[in-house]
Amino acid sequence: MMYLRSLCFFSGYVVITIVWGSLGVLLGWALPYRLRFRAIILAWTRMVLWWLQVSCHVRIDLKGLENIPDSACVVLSNHQSTLETLLLQSVLVPVTTVVKKQLLYIPFFGWAYALLKPISIRRDFPRQALKEVIRQGRQRLASGISVLIFPEGTRGSSGRLGKFHRSGPALALAASVPILPVVHNSGKVWRARQFLKRSGDVRFVIGRPIEVQGQTPKALTEQVRAWMQSELEQLDQG
Repeated sequence: MMYLRSLCFFSGYVVITIVWGSLGVLLGWALPYRLRFRAIILAWTRMVLWWLQVSCHVRIDLKGLENIPDSACVVLSNHQSTLETLLLQSVLVPVTTVVKKQLLYIPFFGWAYALLKPISIRRDFPRQALKEVIRQGRQRLASGISVLIFPEGTRGSSGRLGKFHRSGPALALAASVPILPVVHNSGKVWRARQFLKRSGDVRFVIGRPIEVQGQTPKALTEQVRAWMQSELEQLDQG
């Protein structure tokens, strides 16, 4: 049954992505950015999340929406699956993400996503990548667009945090904006690099914004990681 549900979700996911990606490429370029974001990403993510709930019986519990600031910020989240990418883009409006440049070449999805001002980097050149994150990130933040970064860099195992990179705190300091920490246990139902999707409840917690004035990237990174680890332990126990 789990395999059939996963196959059903994947089939619908592909159809939604192709249809919405095609519409985005054809029509998105003619829309103002904020309307383009709502028409492409907001509609696409919410449709996929709805289909995940229907096909795989995944329920999402989201706490801390009141902590989202009115102005743009740097959002730092742990990374366990694709689910958090979908959900956070559906509640943080508008938001852009730091992505591998290769993702923008994927047919339909990548072409449409390129219209939404993502921060594209090449991870094989880490120093240049950090410079691009700060340069492009400051531009997005100055335009009122929040920046979503996964400090672990890649998806990890459920319940464990990987090594954190300091690009997020460095960007927040350079732009003088707060950090919004987010933690979740999405790997409980959608494990990294696995086809099968499990039924169950996924919990997301959005923490209070962290002011960055007078701090260092290292101190901010340690503060965010400690908060995430503490909250993650509580999520796994709940």
